[in-house]
Amino acid sequence: MFTKHASFRIFRPVFAVCGNWDLGYGRGKNAFKRIHCLQEVKRSRPFKKFYKPAKKNRNFDKKEDVEPKVYTKDVLRKVSNLLRYSTWECAQEELENLSVRWDSYIINQVLKSHPPMEKAWLFFNWASKLRGFKHDHFTYTTMLDIFGEAKRISSMNLVFQQMQEKGIRIDTVTYTSLIHWLSNDGDLDGSVKMWNEMRSKGCHPTVVSYTAYMKVLFNHNRVKDATEVYKEMIRDGCTPNCYTYTVLMEHLAISGKFNEAMEIFSKMQEAGVQPDKAACNILVEKCCSAGETRTLAKILKYMKENSLVLRKTVYIEAQKLLRNVGESDVLLRQVHPHFSAECPHEDSMHNIDNTTTETNSVEEALISDMLTKKKFVVVDYLLSEMMDRNFHLHSEIISMIMEVYSTHCRLGGALLAFKHSVKTGVLLKKTVYLSLIGLLIRTNSFPEVVEIVDEIHKAEYSLGTHLTALLIYRLGCVGKPVLAAKIFDLLPDDQKNTAAYTALISAYFSCGDSGKGLRTYEIMRTKGIPSALGTYNVLLSGLDRCGKVPELETYRKEKKSLQAATNFQHQLPEEEMICNLLFARIC
Repeated sequence: MFTKHASFRIFRPVFAVCGNWDLGYGRGKNAFKRIHCLQEVKRSRPFKKFYKPAKKNRNFDKKEDVEPKVYTKDVLRKVSNLLRYSTWECAQEELENLSVRWDSYIINQVLKSHPPMEKAWLFFNWASKLRGFKHDHFTYTTMLDIFGEAKRISSMNLVFQQMQEKGIRIDTVTYTSLIHWLSNDGDLDGSVKMWNEMRSKGCHPTVVSYTAYMKVLFNHNRVKDATEVYKEMIRDGCTPNCYTYTVLMEHLAISGKFNEAMEIFSKMQEAGVQPDKAACNILVEKCCSAGETRTLAKILKYMKENSLVLRKTVYIEAQKLLRNVGESDVLLRQVHPHFSAECPHEDSMHNIDNTTTETNSVEEALISDMLTKKKFVVVDYLLSEMMDRNFHLHSEIISMIMEVYSTHCRLGGALLAFKHSVKTGVLLKKTVYLSLIGLLIRTNSFPEVVEIVDEIHKAEYSLGTHLTALLIYRLGCVGKPVLAAKIFDLLPDDQKNTAAYTALISAYFSCGDSGKGLRTYEIMRTKGIPSALGTYNVLLSGLDRCGKVPELETYRKEKKSLQAATNFQHQLPEEEMICNLLFARIC
């Protein structure tokens, strides 16, 4: 740029003479504009005259030997495997070659990994000779637990004696372990002695200590002493934990006091302590031993809501109990679908007749597996095929199909299984029939109810006064008096009582057929069946809706007379009480 300016400056006179041009060297205001009109190329980056060679990283070519980082968990795993799978001589040689900084934590964790007892003791003594290491109350207590669990009480006492001689601090945890293992060996006096010694040495019991000592006393039938310990724990401000409540419930269940146990079960939840898997397993096991199905059902319901499961041995015991008493195990299988998949009908397969072919067993097992996996379409197809081939299914398989279908509101499949049982002459459990009746009522499918009630009576089951009256009354409410009358006719003569007749009268009045209602009442009186207050409630309500005033006044007077007579009766017959309860608020 500056060379161009120089050439203009040299030849300025020549240009001036030739054209008298103003080249911007004057003093006018446009002088600088003309100078800047010359094109200039401004480079974004200036040229570098010299280039410095890139510096090489001096450490790049150096290969440093970096040792891999060793984690504590790897050390513990290696030492534990040495003690388990090697002789002590080989293990000792390997231990001495390990580049490990031995401390109390590592030694304690190795002992807690449950190596063989003899090698654990040898390792304990080997560690005591390490330079710069000294056992503390943690390692001593763990070694004490190892001997106690193996019922080597003399060795456990030796370790405890060494702690005392060496002045190792003995805390509440150590005393609690001694109390537990002495009691586990049957030495109640030794446990009580350790408890008193712990208190005299100024060691304050924790909730774990109190609970362990309470369990010791309960196990040796020292109920009053255990109760005093519990009260003392509350006074000391120790809040009971789940294990404390479990110990109390276990004792009550063993004593047969299941209602009291369930009260604690509810109160601990109110206190913010949720029963855990161990507590539920213990309670279910005690229910199975005592044959307590009502408490078992409550616990299973809680387990289902909180996603808890039983151990397999306890599950099998509970399943046997429910099968023996004839109750449904659907809830049990719902809580444990994984067990149902493993052994879908383990008990039922043992009950199948020896003449059943191998094909039968395979197809029944296939149905059970499909039910567990909720492949209901497959089950329907298999069931239809078996009916076409006159294939006889076992009663347990049919019961399972009907119960599962009733739970999932699959009416078509449940009725198909029921028809299969009728066709093959298989009698089912009462609970299966009732579950199907409940499904029919919920889905307003009433015509099949009569057929099911007929099968119930053929199986020599009894619906009971309350259920019979309720079913007849329900059919009347939905405008099915003919079906209600059929169910009434299926009843044996001894079950056609006050409640059943009153329900049938109510069914007729609900449909506006007062004539049949009154005729039924007259038949009832002719047969000498007494009327209840509920009967008169039905009559008065029905006659009032039909506008039959004369009969209304007559029965109102009879009701007042009955009320006056009832006041002097201390106890009514069961059927009259049920009638009064069902029809107390008709009018």
